[in-house]
Amino acid sequence: MAAHPTSEGEIAFDAPGAGKPCHTWYKVIGSLTESAKPPLVALHGGPGSGHDYLEALVDIYEARGIPLVLYDQIGCGRSTHLREKLGDESFWTFELFIKQLDGLVDHLGLRDSGFHILGQSWGGMLGSAYAARRPRGLRRLVMSGAPASMPLYKQACKKRLAELPEAVRTTLQECDSKGDHDSPEFKGAAAVFMKNFVCRLDPIPEPIQRTFKNVREDSTAYNTMQGHSEFDTVGSLKDWEGWKDAHKIEAPTLLLNGRYDEVMDFVVEPFFRTINKVKWVTLENSSHVSLWEDRERFMQLVGDFLSYE
Repeated sequence: MAAHPTSEGEIAFDAPGAGKPCHTWYKVIGSLTESAKPPLVALHGGPGSGHDYLEALVDIYEARGIPLVLYDQIGCGRSTHLREKLGDESFWTFELFIKQLDGLVDHLGLRDSGFHILGQSWGGMLGSAYAARRPRGLRRLVMSGAPASMPLYKQACKKRLAELPEAVRTTLQECDSKGDHDSPEFKGAAAVFMKNFVCRLDPIPEPIQRTFKNVREDSTAYNTMQGHSEFDTVGSLKDWEGWKDAHKIEAPTLLLNGRYDEVMDFVVEPFFRTINKVKWVTLENSSHVSLWEDRERFMQLVGDFLSYE
């Protein structure tokens, strides 16, 4: 990425209830002033995964000349960490992350020129909640591997777990019943789930490894909002039904998921039924990180969608 015009910065973020000054770290690939094309603002998953794995989206800049804006959400990466807020569900809210995103959009001066959003996984959930508010300047929305309903996502995870070998399922169930999410046994069995339904690439690309490391190093937001594992949502997101507000989304929307995704088709479908202007594509050769697993097809679909007049 270093070969491209790149700038980085930090902006102050007044996070309600943080009790200390906070900042948002961001990176822009391409020029926001020289390009006539609205930039793509990328929202990473997790919560707490960091921007690293979304660096693959530079393909769209290279092929289409669409500037790319990456940033780390509050609580992870190079933005402010708040480990002291572990378990504080009143702090880790959609409102918090929407306020941070709004601050970044305003700082970069994107309201008049316009911008697109691509959200992956949790980032797609955040993107849908943001788009439902009809923010000024939003042109198009892409949601990749984004659940429309967390209760449905939990059902999908149960179905995916049933596809795993019995020994793996037993280990996960026994460890979970004991509250054991740190033992080598649990981590080994959880890795089998991840290998099948989150990232099927071997070896795992280095930017995705960095993303996993971000969550390991600071799992505050993840543990509070999701829980202690990818396949059992027990945190504050467990009852979220984003599709119920999706009828308010005015921006044309592209939904993407993978054939082997933990976010199965029936978890995406309520968005498809509810959003007014929407297209949905399931990528046959991927699970949850389609932008890496089926990279060429993913970038073609997103690039075409963002370039359509």
